[in-house]
Amino acid sequence: MDLIRIICAIILPPLGVFLQVGLGGAFWLNILLTLLGYIPGIIHAVWIIARR
Repeated sequence: MDLIRIICAIILPPLGVFLQVGLGGAFWLNILLTLLGYIPGIIHAVWIIARR
């Protein structure tokens, strides 16, 4: 299941975080990071998925 989340995180970073933690603070932070730059959003999403 983590592989699917990581693939989702690369394609659409907020989706990968949403699948992992739901509508929490990490999700909103990831949306902000993705809007500021696509790469920071991907890094944050993969970090959230790998951490748990």
